[in-house]
Amino acid sequence: MDEGKAFVISSGALGQSLVNDIHGMPKVDAIYIFCGNKARHEPWAKDWPKVRGVFTSIKPICESLKKVARECDHDSIPMSFVPKRCTSDAASNEQNRNQLPPTYMYSVIFKDIILEINDDDAKSIKALEIYCKKKEIPDEEINDLKRKYHQKSPVWWYTCEIFLYGMLNYGLRSLDMEAMSKLGFFIRSLHLQLKQLHQEQLANFRKPFTVYRGQGMSKEDFQSLLDSKGGLLSFNSFLSTSKKSFINHATFLTAH
Repeated sequence: MDEGKAFVISSGALGQSLVNDIHGMPKVDAIYIFCGNKARHEPWAKDWPKVRGVFTSIKPICESLKKVARECDHDSIPMSFVPKRCTSDAASNEQNRNQLPPTYMYSVIFKDIILEINDDDAKSIKALEIYCKKKEIPDEEINDLKRKYHQKSPVWWYTCEIFLYGMLNYGLRSLDMEAMSKLGFFIRSLHLQLKQLHQEQLANFRKPFTVYRGQGMSKEDFQSLLDSKGGLLSFNSFLSTSKKSFINHATFLTAH
């Protein structure tokens, strides 16, 4: 696999030897053991962190996969780290501005362009429908979006368990211009709703406060984060945060 993560469902008979062979592969995100004798396989399965459980029914595996796939999208959001020295120099030196990470510059340019475009939602949804059919998105999800798009808010659609969330995060993560352009109308609507909510709620939050977001990171990214202390941290996506601290990842990022 060149990109993405793998979710493995194995029989109990093959599981013990298979897990031993594949557990260390970075591309393997989660492993499920599907068998007829749960008590037989649970003792060895608990020794492997990537094994999400031993199951005798396929339905709970499907439910878990939905959650795990969303977590995987969540942790794959790309980050650009701009050291403090680079940002202070760039403000006064044209040459140093060229040293900023390309992904950071591309995302800023894309944002400026996409927010200036003013097109028709009906035409945009039709173009998205054609694109989704090429990507083999289920017709049921496409039709649901077409029928109800204006009945729900952009934030509602972003948190809804259909293709929009994954497609948007993938497009922003990989800087896929075709995907991002097809979703441009939705990105714009989501941005405008968040901007409006911010203006409406600003009076209630005069003092700075801390929000939390669990974020899985590679060792390389974590080291880049440490090296960029005092600089800029740029995310290529919309972020969901909470005022409550919760533990579901090894690393936490806080924002004021």
